[in-house]
Amino acid sequence: QVQLVESGGGLVQAGGSLRLSCAASGSIFSGNVMGWYRQAPGKQRELVAVVNTGGTSNYADSVKGRFTISRDNAKNTVYLQMNSLKPEDTAVYYCTLRSIGATYWGQGTQVTVSS
Repeated sequence: QVQLVESGGGLVQAGGSLRLSCAASGSIFSGNVMGWYRQAPGKQRELVAVVNTGGTSNYADSVKGRFTISRDNAKNTVYLQMNSLKPEDTAVYYCTLRSIGATYWGQGTQVTVSS
């Protein structure tokens, strides 16, 4: 079993920055993919960014150039640096870890961007 603990959400004005962190613990296999999804009210959960243990990342078009994902493999932690935030970035952000035959989710952290 894998546990994911997120931190770093909050309220910020448009144009501001936030940094999300997610620490994984438990039975973690190498070669996994960690990342972030988000879900706004009334919308489906969508990919924000993911990164594998080799450092290869993938971003949603809507966040390219504004968000940066990184990870510390030794700490099993993934980070999401969010700059130039927009009101449309408001959502609950979920950390995820995908490994052999399973996908795990964190409890979610609220990010609210005011205009």
